[in-house]
Amino acid sequence: QNMQNDYDSPWKQAIEKFFPDFMNFFFPDINNDIDWSKGYEFLDKDLKRITRDAEIGNRYADKLVKVWLKNGDTIWVLIHIEVQSSRVSNFSERIYVYRHRIWEQYNVEVASLVILCDDEKSYRPNQYKKAIWGCELSFKFPIIKLLDYVRDWAKIESNNNPFAIIVMAQLKAKLLKDDLERKDWKFSLTKRLYERNYSKQDILELYTFIDWILALPENLEKKFLR
Repeated sequence: QNMQNDYDSPWKQAIEKFFPDFMNFFFPDINNDIDWSKGYEFLDKDLKRITRDAEIGNRYADKLVKVWLKNGDTIWVLIHIEVQSSRVSNFSERIYVYRHRIWEQYNVEVASLVILCDDEKSYRPNQYKKAIWGCELSFKFPIIKLLDYVRDWAKIESNNNPFAIIVMAQLKAKLLKDDLERKDWKFSLTKRLYERNYSKQDILELYTFIDWILALPENLEKKFLR
């Protein structure tokens, strides 16, 4: 599907709209270190310039965000959202290259955070290592595997964080092959938006994601809209 090659996808929009929620949902420990009172700054132009000749397959979004920590330090957060449904042999190396280029150009601390949306349980690239003649390089980064949330379905269903809805929609889009089931879940998730007291604008933002990720054939889309 073309939508899965859309780099400016609603994943990117959702992170921009709900960035503190994103950090709180996926990386609560890191979230607690951030001084949200100082705000945050998206650095997409910098990221584009740094990564233009280092593409990584089909991905929903890359974001680079500047945040301030409670201890007064600044840190740049590189968020990489990856949707390959098969292994990418040099994935970890590319994450390292991204991080190194940012550090090289700006000499800042960089945290690389990866969200894996594929459906291969054992695919969990989270480190890059090189060694020769006593020279060693080892780079580790935290990953979130969306497939792991299937085990905690009841927990995410009861979670009011906007990214709970996004994760449920993403998982259903990945795991459901039957269009009727997809239609039922699209309806169920859309209905939840109104049950959770989100603002009108938040509902529209989240519905954009659900509508995009759970695209239906025309006949079922009509039934869904009715």
